[in-house]
Amino acid sequence: MLNSFKLSLQYILPKLWLTRLAGWGASKRAGWLTKLVIDLFVKYYKVDMTEAQKPDTASYRTFNDFFVRPLRDDVRPLNTDPNILVMPADGVISQLGRIEEDKILQAKGHNYSLEALLAGNYLMADKFRNGTFVTTYLSPRDYHRVHMPCNGILREMIYVPGDLFSVNHLTAQNVPNLFARNERVICLFDTEFGPMAQILVGATIVGSIETVWAGTITPPREGIIKRWTWPEGEHEGSVALLKGQEMGAL
Repeated sequence: MLNSFKLSLQYILPKLWLTRLAGWGASKRAGWLTKLVIDLFVKYYKVDMTEAQKPDTASYRTFNDFFVRPLRDDVRPLNTDPNILVMPADGVISQLGRIEEDKILQAKGHNYSLEALLAGNYLMADKFRNGTFVTTYLSPRDYHRVHMPCNGILREMIYVPGDLFSVNHLTAQNVPNLFARNERVICLFDTEFGPMAQILVGATIVGSIETVWAGTITPPREGIIKRWTWPEGEHEGSVALLKGQEMGAL
């Protein structure tokens, strides 16, 4: 009954306006009030502040600064073996496996379309048919910066407007095509393993998505697909990122 109520709210509540309101509040410098909100958040979600570069909650000027807080360099040692991919995000793997032609597993009994996830870009989708995927869930308590699993050369970025459903176990099991419906930023890289796409998926209350090479991608939310391209690695203006290097945040 409770889960049904939570799912109903996902369709009833004005998610975009709630996200805008949360983003506005999270960007404000409110002194003691900001610290109070952060302290309550840390306590409720059991955030381990000993891993943060700044463990003192008073050192964050805004809630956004806290939410994308950097970790200490020594808490996530990097596996430097060039044949091994590292986790790009500090969360829980909710699904992983093979892409069966155009189908990606969302949850048991639920698939979604690779081409739909890539905003209908069939040429990009062709690069990944019968490839592999991994879906990483970031809870509110997690570190919300995203890193490179291997060395990569950025070739393309696409902003896709969409819904802002919450992204969690409940919605993954019950909201059809969740990841292909939500707002997202697709980042395509050339790597020594072949083409790789890192896709940052927005959600309710997630106020922004940003990358290290372009800054904040959303907001603003203009409701149109946007596309950027970059040259190959040896050309002027190319963007090369190393394994373990930060590539974005949300």
